[in-house]
Amino acid sequence: MSNVPAELKYNEAHDWVRIDGDIATVGITDHAQSCLGDITYIELPQAGQTLQAGDDCVVVESLKAASEIVMPLSGEILEVNESIADAPETVNQDPYGEGWFFRIRISNPQEAEALMSAEAYQELL
Repeated sequence: MSNVPAELKYNEAHDWVRIDGDIATVGITDHAQSCLGDITYIELPQAGQTLQAGDDCVVVESLKAASEIVMPLSGEILEVNESIADAPETVNQDPYGEGWFFRIRISNPQEAEALMSAEAYQELL
């Protein structure tokens, strides 16, 4: 069974979101990295970009497939995890820790209400 930390929120695209006030950290779930297999390349958004929920924001390539990661919440990209661009395998090894993708300043906090709890995400899996 996949690791699903209780303190995070999730979406149906298998992204996780850690919300701290108006800042959200975003990455892909253990389930997502497991399905992708060995991740070989990650293209991150640019800091300063403002994106809407549902916009494509990250490209992840693995030995099995390439996939687009969509914004789980609207907001401005404050910081990207440059270390995973150089070492994409970090996402496979530690998807909820060192393998995070980016941090945003949330522009529409109501969107967070549409995210799933860990329990709801477990049921989706």
